[in-house]
Amino acid sequence: MILATRVRLFTASAAVAAMVAFAPAKAQEISETHLSAARAAISAINATGDFDSVLPQAAGALKSELIRKNPDLVQLINATVDEKAIELASRRVDLEREAAQAYARVFSEQELKDIAAFYDSPTGRKLIADGPIVTREVLKAGEIWRRGIARDLAQMVGEQIQAAAEATGAGAAPAEGAPANQ
Repeated sequence: MILATRVRLFTASAAVAAMVAFAPAKAQEISETHLSAARAAISAINATGDFDSVLPQAAGALKSELIRKNPDLVQLINATVDEKAIELASRRVDLEREAAQAYARVFSEQELKDIAAFYDSPTGRKLIADGPIVTREVLKAGEIWRRGIARDLAQMVGEQIQAAAEATGAGAAPAEGAPANQ
């Protein structure tokens, strides 16, 4: 009885979050061909791939928690969690259906076909595969650029303020962060 209560308590917040996340939105009439195009686009861009690890991670976390609290029931916990996780795996289609609905509400059927065609092309597949590498490099370049801009702005402002101060005889110190005039 205690184990069952612990399982319910452990999963209560996850269940509420799942109900909120997958609560049906006001039904909108979307044709089957439009949904089919949305499913093709989702597949092409692997839009739901990041969720593949949700069930295995939840099962692993639940096992760890239950085994920590009930180390004498390791075999029962492992078998039960695995069995129930396998039962829940069929609900993956719910996510695919919701994703298709979301894409179909935002993109026209033709746009979805165009998206799928591009991402199924060699260039689209390369973008999916190498895009994160390029993004990381662009972010790194952007950070270097940002620091350079901030440095140069501080230096230029400091020089101008110093020059103005010297011209008026105020002899102000350079702006903070800006190097002194040499």
